[in-house]
Amino acid sequence: MNLIGKFTEILEESKKIKDMDSHADFHVTEKINCKSDDSNILAHGDNLNFMQYLLTENDMAGKFNLIYIDPPFFSKAKYDAVIRFKAIGGQQPKPIKYLAYEDLWQRDMAEYLKMLTSRLYLMKELLAEDGTIWIHLDWHVVHYVKVFLDEIFGEENFVNEIIWHYKSGGSGKRHFARKHDTILVYSKSKKYYFSPAKEKSYNRGFKPYRFKGVKEYKDELGWYTMVTMKDVWNVDMVGRTSSERTGYATQKPEALLKRIILGATKEGDLCADFFCGSGTLAAVAEKTGRRWVCCDGSSLAVSAALKRLYPENSAVTVLEERLDEEKPQNAEAKFRISFEEIPSSDKELLNISIDDYEIKKAPHNLDRQGQETLKEVIEKDPLQLIEYWSVDFNYDGNVYRPEAIFSKEKGNLQTSCQKLVSKDAHNKICIKTVDVFGNCSFAVY
Repeated sequence: MNLIGKFTEILEESKKIKDMDSHADFHVTEKINCKSDDSNILAHGDNLNFMQYLLTENDMAGKFNLIYIDPPFFSKAKYDAVIRFKAIGGQQPKPIKYLAYEDLWQRDMAEYLKMLTSRLYLMKELLAEDGTIWIHLDWHVVHYVKVFLDEIFGEENFVNEIIWHYKSGGSGKRHFARKHDTILVYSKSKKYYFSPAKEKSYNRGFKPYRFKGVKEYKDELGWYTMVTMKDVWNVDMVGRTSSERTGYATQKPEALLKRIILGATKEGDLCADFFCGSGTLAAVAEKTGRRWVCCDGSSLAVSAALKRLYPENSAVTVLEERLDEEKPQNAEAKFRISFEEIPSSDKELLNISIDDYEIKKAPHNLDRQGQETLKEVIEKDPLQLIEYWSVDFNYDGNVYRPEAIFSKEKGNLQTSCQKLVSKDAHNKICIKTVDVFGNCSFAVY
C-alpha cells in the first residue's frame, strides 16, 4: 500500500471520525475514597467516545497538562496476561495464558493510522496550552505517526524523540537485537512546561577538567558534571519478580513514567492516559501528587488498574460506557452473611465470608492447557480465581462506594470480614467481586 499517497486521505477521514456526533453515555458506577467531586477518573469504554464525552459533557478542553499514550504498536501480535495459582493438594497448577488484548488492524496500516490519528486530534483539543503529549511506539509505526504528528501539532512544536533502551526481548538471528522503543514528544505551543532531570556526565578519563565556573563532582568511578538528561534513557523493563508486576501484557515500568511525569508537570497538574492498560500512569501520578484521568476498553485492564490503586488510597470515580445491551455477569460469588448479638449493646457484629465462586462462561481463547488448569482450579479451589473483592455496607442502589477492600497478595486472599452495625439499621449491603479474567460481579443483600 502506498501510504504516502494516502496521507491526505487518512487525515481527512480521521477528521470525520473525530467530528462525528458522539452519543456515548458514561455513567458513574463506583466511587472510592471520594469526599468531593474533585477525584481522579478511571473509565471503561471506547477512548474515542470517552474523549468526546470529556470535551462535550465535562468541558475539559485545554485542561490536561500531560497526555501520555501507549497505544497498540501494529505488531500483528496477541498479548497475554499470565495467571498463576497456588499449589492445590501439593501440586502446582500450570499458569494460564489469557489474551489481554489483540493488536488490531492486522492487515491494514491505513485503518490503524485512521484510528490513532482521529484520537490524536481529540487529544490536541484536550491538551493545555502549556502541556505536552507523549506517544509511545516502536519501529512498526513510529515513522508514519511522526509525519501525522507534524501535521496535527505542527513541526515547530516537536519537542523530543526519546529512545527508551532496555535489555529484554527483541533478539533474533536475522537482525540486530531490537532493544528500544521510541517516545515522540510534542507541545501545543512554545510555552510548554519543561523541567528535565539532571544526570551524571563523566569526564574523559574520569579526571577533573577544572574549567572555570563548572561544578565537578567525584564518585567511586571518578569525576563528573551534572547535565540535562539526554534523549536516550536506559530504564529496565518490569522484571518477573518485581513488586510492580501485575501480570498484564506490555506493562511499562513506573520509573519510565515517573521520569516523564516529573519532567513535564508540576504537583497538582492533570495527566491522562487513554490507553491505560494496567494503570502505570495513574499509579505514578498518584505517588507524585498529580491528578489523573485514564481510560481503557478492556475490563481486565480496568480491574488491574483498580487493584493497583487500592493500596494508594486514591480518590477514584469509575465510569462505565453505557451500551445498548446490558452486559451479563459471567461469574458469581456465593457469600454467607450472619449477625452476632452483642449483649447490652445497640450494635451487632456483621460477618461476611465467601463460600464459593462460579465462572458461568469461561474465556473462549484459552488453549487446552489453560482449559485444564481452569477446570482443576474450579473443582478443587475456586476461591483462587478471585483477584479482589470489596464491600459497600450502605449501598444506595446506584453508585458503589466500597468501605472494605481485600486484594490477593502473593496468592493469598482474605475471604471473610466483620463490621459492627446498628441493630435497627436496614441498609443494603453490596459486594463486588473481580476475578483473574477481569470478570466483575455484584451481589446485593
